[in-house]
Amino acid sequence: MAEPAVMTQWSRLLNAAWVRPLLFLVLIVVAWAASGPFFHFSDTWQLVINTTTTIITFLMVFLIQRAQNKDAQAAALKLNELIAALEGASNRLINAESLPEDDLRTLHLHFEKLVKLAERDASLTKSHSVEEAELRHKSKSAPRSSKITAAPR
Repeated sequence: MAEPAVMTQWSRLLNAAWVRPLLFLVLIVVAWAASGPFFHFSDTWQLVINTTTTIITFLMVFLIQRAQNKDAQAAALKLNELIAALEGASNRLINAESLPEDDLRTLHLHFEKLVKLAERDASLTKSHSVEEAELRHKSKSAPRSSKITAAPR
């Protein structure tokens, strides 16, 4: 389901303006000081500012969480694209965030073994990743017509 354009615009506007802590603090202090004489600096005045800041803080948590979720989703999509594009990369890792925890633990153990194998090489220059990258580059530079066949539709 598509998100309403108005909600997206509001979210971007609020994210750009209100996430800046200094601006947020200045606006709260100005509103609090300006409303003091109206409430005669009473207990009601304190209650209003305390309630307002609590509500704003509560809403900001959701706004920040939404922005972080969007960033995390974009990063995951970029990683999925890289995995899908790299020859030799396991396509099983595409959308790994949706795998059950047991599968993630198994993958983690697998990559820990690879780290231990890489640690056996005393020098970073003995790593084979540069050579593999050069080979992949050459294979990607080769004419694609001989490597890729049309996918069935």
